[in-house]
Amino acid sequence: MSRAVRVLGVIPARLASSRFPEKALASATGKAMVVHVLEAALRARSLDAVIVAADHPRIVEAVRAAGGEAMLTREDHPNGTSRLAEVAARTGAEILVNIQGDEPEIEPDAIDAATELLLRTPWADVATLASPFQANENPADPNLVKVVLGTDGRALYFSRARIPHWRDAAKHAHLPPPAPTLRHVGLYAYRAAFLQEFVSWPASPLEEMECLEQLRVLEHGRSIVVAIREITTQGIDTPEQYEAFLCRFNAKRPS
Repeated sequence: MSRAVRVLGVIPARLASSRFPEKALASATGKAMVVHVLEAALRARSLDAVIVAADHPRIVEAVRAAGGEAMLTREDHPNGTSRLAEVAARTGAEILVNIQGDEPEIEPDAIDAATELLLRTPWADVATLASPFQANENPADPNLVKVVLGTDGRALYFSRARIPHWRDAAKHAHLPPPAPTLRHVGLYAYRAAFLQEFVSWPASPLEEMECLEQLRVLEHGRSIVVAIREITTQGIDTPEQYEAFLCRFNAKRPS
């Protein structure tokens, strides 16, 4: 990236994927999945620029062939956050927004919600998103991460278990829940200085127990602020989910 930017959207992308090999380059729609994500992110009004941070030249080539910006990063990053930190160090951006590379239907407004919240919340280190559960989603599903918030919008805890939990469920069955069960949406906006600090810490006990990286932030007493909005899109982890996306994509094409 040749120019300095304040708010940088970063799409970490790996070529290898255990459940869906080379999914970043899946292109049955006519363009690579990561390019779909890039095009959606470029429509977010809160980002000064967007770049794909790839671990393989093939991804870089696909993005650049589509007219996008891409950076070849180290292959040994353990996760997308670590890859994001490399981009932060190389670009000098003040705010970095981690946009999942397997969400081709991500809404630009969702990116804006997290980014703008961090920009207007000076005490927060990180901003992320939560959504009310949809009718077809089961809050008891451990694959769907839950979050509970304080009155100031700060995340109190993330869990794969259903939280909050009524102790006396039968006694309170006639009452509406005092707080909604919220599904965490894995999009993060980080302050660059905090991001470098975060990746220097070892994995924390709760993080390892729940397999949730964001708990490392809370265990160190730092703040994650959460924007709530209705979000129906999710990431693509399997070929079957990609086929479902392809059907939706084709249904929207002009006849």
